[in-house]
Amino acid sequence: MDLDDFMAAHAALAWEWGTVDCSLVLADWAVANGHRDPGATLRGSYADELGWQAIVVKRGGLFPLVSDVCARAHFPIAAVPTRGVVGVIGAPHSALRQWGAIHDGETWLVRNPDGFSPMTARILGMWVI
Repeated sequence: MDLDDFMAAHAALAWEWGTVDCSLVLADWAVANGHRDPGATLRGSYADELGWQAIVVKRGGLFPLVSDVCARAHFPIAAVPTRGVVGVIGAPHSALRQWGAIHDGETWLVRNPDGFSPMTARILGMWVI
């Protein structure tokens, strides 16, 4: 699927923690590209930001969580950020200051309640979908 089409369609979806949010968008991108849902075990397991935070903190941050999910899905680690690559960006030692992002070829885009926003932050990990 074309990344621009995916982002436009996804941005039109209503934000809902545990279904359409800043973390599961990475899994949604994988599904849009023909993969099984790598976020299936997380989908519906939280219903608000506090529930999401509890899961992320328990896993030691979003980076370890996404890293594990991508490893189980056999997504290769990306060497450089290119269009369509997913990643986790943010603070390595702050579990709640890490964001799932998709690279559009120029910058990282992070899903929020209003759609997607560009974000510049340290790259913690990247995977090819």
